Amino acid sequence: MNSNASSSVTPEQPADANVEHSCDVLIIGSGAAGMSLALSLANDCRIILLSKSDCNEGSTRYAQGGIAAVFDERDSIESHVQDTLEAGAYLCDEDVVRFTAQNAKSAMEWLIEHGVPFDQEQADNGENRYHLTREGGHSFRRILHAADATGEALQITLNEAVSQHPNIHIFERYNAIDMIKSQENPDRCKGVYVWNRKREQVEVIRSRFITLATGGASKVYQYTSNPDIASGDGIAMAWRAGCRVANMEFNQFHPTCLFHPQARNFLITEALRGEGARLVHADGTPFMEKFDERKDLAPRDIVARAIDYEMKRLGADCMYLDISHKPADFIVKHFPNIYRKCRSLGIDITREAIPVVPAAHYSCGGVMTDLNARTDLDNVYAIGEVAYTGLHGANRMASNSLLECIVFARSAAEHILSRLDETPAEEPILPWDESKVSDSDEEVIIQHNWHELRLFMWDYVGIVRTTKRLERAIRRIKLLEQEISDYYSNFRVSNNLLELRNLVTVAELIVRCAMQRQESRGLHYNQDYPERAEQATPSILTPMPSNTSPQPGDLTSFEH
Repeated sequence: MNSNASSSVTPEQPADANVEHSCDVLIIGSGAAGMSLALSLANDCRIILLSKSDCNEGSTRYAQGGIAAVFDERDSIESHVQDTLEAGAYLCDEDVVRFTAQNAKSAMEWLIEHGVPFDQEQADNGENRYHLTREGGHSFRRILHAADATGEALQITLNEAVSQHPNIHIFERYNAIDMIKSQENPDRCKGVYVWNRKREQVEVIRSRFITLATGGASKVYQYTSNPDIASGDGIAMAWRAGCRVANMEFNQFHPTCLFHPQARNFLITEALRGEGARLVHADGTPFMEKFDERKDLAPRDIVARAIDYEMKRLGADCMYLDISHKPADFIVKHFPNIYRKCRSLGIDITREAIPVVPAAHYSCGGVMTDLNARTDLDNVYAIGEVAYTGLHGANRMASNSLLECIVFARSAAEHILSRLDETPAEEPILPWDESKVSDSDEEVIIQHNWHELRLFMWDYVGIVRTTKRLERAIRRIKLLEQEISDYYSNFRVSNNLLELRNLVTVAELIVRCAMQRQESRGLHYNQDYPERAEQATPSILTPMPSNTSPQPGDLTSFEH
């Protein structure tokens, strides 16, 4: 099929209360996962790619380190598997880990075919080969990268290919609101309500298949490395539609975010430590040897807790990452992006250490899926950070995230293509009803609740937790849920309201999972349960069954 996605209007036409678009596959999210899926499907079906901002924005763009895959003949898939299991505190699904590692090289070759410019070097025999670096948790050099801006190179390359394909229709500056459940088959969705931010109106997108590729939810925390759009939209939407979620308590805090008032979310890639950078106190004293025999190459959860511990012990605002003992030309060549950024802030990393702090970085849990990226809803898929595949377990190993995006996008594409001959009955979709709501004149309420949520999540559900802190958090969440529900029922939707609604849902999912886990494992550290349990089991939450689509004001209850 080479016909264009159909629509009653184009996105540029004047506002209309009854706008409906249609396509074969709706992909919500325009990062590495969403664009990879779009490119894998576009020759055979009509695609609408929904982007919350524009297609150059998103977490993919800010990923610095690289993508893990076995390219070195001294390395092995088995080693990649075992490293991932260990980094994930043995909570990973081993079958999923092996599936990902086995498909990693072909996924990277697919990216290379599309022009992703991974760094190369000259081998001893004079031939060019891909330069592989090493990061925390990895036993070998297996990280393909484009200098220290791999995500940006990936985003630009995929975006260019997506924008040129005639079967991919990009809707920028759209928020997905809720999936619309089928009345005839409650295990299917027939479309999605979306908020067109340009025209400030709710529209409908009807689609045979829906894929969530919305990224993570780290904006639920006060300090994060993520862009503003990482508000857990796909997780919250899937939950409201009846999908299970798992392991939401495992929020990865990147140990080394630049500590500077003018660069609050700038990451200092783990690859620096892979090339010899050391974590030190202000006086230059290394400290990681006190916490792990792997020292600075320990997995992220250990490093983040170590930095947090040292900051609290010393009453310090930050710790320091020092690579200045390496040759200056080596530093500038391998880390040009970080060098330029720090230099613009008056920090010369070839001569001095970089001030760093931990920041919320990656959601290891999410919407439960299988190896084909299918959720609990028959025609709904989830790929990338929004999904819980079982790959990451209790802690994501460095550079497995972009890998998961590509591997599962290709797997989802293969499964969707096998189902294109299916012809489900077409049901009517009611337009969005705004007859009983008005424009808000108190946006300050949203802002206040927003800041309160992010602050108590940082204080009570952060790097180190206690049962009492979690109980305090859930009480505050319940109050916020009621306030937001009342507000959502009475006023027209807006970007901030939609994000706040989703974030408070995700916050509850995180806390509920954390309260289930009466142990400390990986990224979840509870002072009341400091030991690791003998058996590793995922934390799974199941929403109350519902055969109807969520309506304005709905907040789905938990099944206990």
